[in-house]
Amino acid sequence: MTSTTLIALLAGLLLLGGLTGVVAGLRRTPVPPAGPATAARPSRLHGLTPRTRQLLLAGLVAGVVAALVSGWLIALIVLPVAFAGLPWLLSAPETSLRIERLEAMEEWTRSLAGVLTVGLSLENALITALRSTPPPIRAEVATLVARLNARWPTDRALRAFADDMDDPTADLIAMNLVLAAQRRGTGLAAVLEGLSESVAADVRSRRAVEADRAKPRATARAITVITIGVLVLLTFNGSYIAPYGTAAGQLVLVLLLSLFVATLVWLRSMARGEPLPRIIGTGLDRPGGSGAGR
Repeated sequence: MTSTTLIALLAGLLLLGGLTGVVAGLRRTPVPPAGPATAARPSRLHGLTPRTRQLLLAGLVAGVVAALVSGWLIALIVLPVAFAGLPWLLSAPETSLRIERLEAMEEWTRSLAGVLTVGLSLENALITALRSTPPPIRAEVATLVARLNARWPTDRALRAFADDMDDPTADLIAMNLVLAAQRRGTGLAAVLEGLSESVAADVRSRRAVEADRAKPRATARAITVITIGVLVLLTFNGSYIAPYGTAAGQLVLVLLLSLFVATLVWLRSMARGEPLPRIIGTGLDRPGGSGAGR
């Protein structure tokens, strides 16, 4: 291998590495709140997920095979990045998970309102409603109940619960519960019933928005499948891909693939909504509190 080829290969690897860094930087990763609920959530800040590791390993094996068969060492980088990056780029964002959590909050709020109608105190109602809490928010509600059982002040436990949920709708629910804990008045069940109706309407509107956002993702998937299929077919045409075996050809190939990935990132950004600001929490009532962006 000549020095020119080595330089071209190195330049291609650096370009792909930089592109991978850009994609990783554009990916939104929520910061888990401090507290007992943190251990219940899978953290992505301390390494890759098992699925990503498996995809990287599969891509590395495919890259080694492709490099041995074709002599294109660039496959050692391109295929692992493609195996691990394309599923994320073409998958639905975390909006669907947020909608599921909204539905769970609506069901939990309605259940809590029903429990309050039998005359229980707010603390006992929260403990009793844990049994009917939907799975998407069970960990956070269980942590709230554990704090109440540990004799935390109710308003402080509810603010910590809002931090654990890290959602504006959960903030609204927690804010009403905090006011009820401070004033100990009547009518909380009716307020929660109305709140659950508002959350249900929010879920319906978000589902409609998500259906519109799914269209660019479907287009990106179709384009990607067609492109990969055409590339696979073209690999059997030796005369067509022969120019890409040179140093300049591999640089052009890396540039084209980078532009294609950049297009996918752009399409994904079109289908991603901006989170709403937080309104309550343990850090929002103090000077310098940063809310959801902390």
